[in-house]
Parts: sequence; C-alpha cells; structure tokens
Amino acid sequence: MSMRMFVAVQPPLEVVEDLAEYVEPRRERDSPLRWSAVDQWHLTLAFLPSMAERILDDLLERLTAAAGRREKFELSVSGAGAFPDAAAAKVLWAGVAGNTEELGKLATNVRAGAGKAGVEVEGGPFRPHLTLARLGQPLDVTRWFRVLDLYSGPSWRVEEVTLFQSYLGQGPRGRARHEVVETFELDNQSELS
Repeated sequence: MSMRMFVAVQPPLEVVEDLAEYVEPRRERDSPLRWSAVDQWHLTLAFLPSMAERILDDLLERLTAAAGRREKFELSVSGAGAFPDAAAAKVLWAGVAGNTEELGKLATNVRAGAGKAGVEVEGGPFRPHLTLARLGQPLDVTRWFRVLDLYSGPSWRVEEVTLFQSYLGQGPRGRARHEVVETFELDNQSELS
C-alpha cells in the first residue's frame, strides 16, 4: 500500500495564532485566495508523495538519526513569498527568520535519510515557508507582500520534527487531513559543550 507523507517543523499554537490574528482582519471576503487551515500551517522539510508501507520502519529509524544529528534552534515567522512569483502567484506563503541555516541543514539531513530509506523526495531546493493560501488561477499578490513585510511573529525554539501522513480530500471542505505518525527530537548535544 502506498502512503502520502511529509516531514515538517510545526510551529507552536501561539505562533500560528499570532500570525492568524494578524492576517484575518486583512483578508478580503471576495478574494480568490483559498486560505489554508491555520492548524495545518507548517514548514515542510521533505514531501514524500508515494511511499511503500513496508519501508516505514526503516524511514522512522533514519529520521530518528537525522533529527538526532541536529541541534535545537530559534525561528520566527517573517516576510512573504509566492510560488512561482508575486506577479503570477499560485501559492502565497509566509517566510521564516532566525537560524535558517540550521533549518536548511535539518531539511538536508531529513531528505537524505528518506532517500536512504528508499523513499522518493519530491520538490526542488528547500525553500522554508508556511503556505497561507492557494489560488486556482495565477494572481498578483504583491499587496500581500507589503502586508506581511510588516509582520514579525514571536520566536520559538525548534525542538522536534514530525512525520505526517496526508489523506487527500478527507479533511474539512474536501481538504487534506494530516495525521501525526511520529515525532523526532533534535538532540545534538554540541550546544552543551
């Protein structure tokens, strides 16, 4: 059986609630933006679109090792971006600030671990972001860049990564439902030496 999974850093509730409180009064009611559910805002490190269930145990071991090699670090939500770009966006996202170098190393370790377990990792170079909204047709979202450039959220300490299984169409309003499979603690002790 094939499973659709992803590995992510999930910001704490107070972080996503702060961003939601900032964004909500600025949303236009008749906008073509399809806003993501706040409880699904996360930083995807690796997207695993089709994984055989038989290799799950190997993946769990490799993700445990990958997370264990990385130290805990600070991040905050700040700025905005769009895929493919602001003038013809299909996805609007919030960016992150803080120790993005360590976040990038964590993503590299997670992707390498998944690859060694025999899992196909989809996507291009790692670009840390929280998907805020999607669009059916390309749209200029430059206004949102200006709005989100004024936002700087509370910082938080990244202490773990989470493996999620995604069930397309099983969530509210036909969206995906995400289920936690396992969490992996960042455990490199170099910060103590």
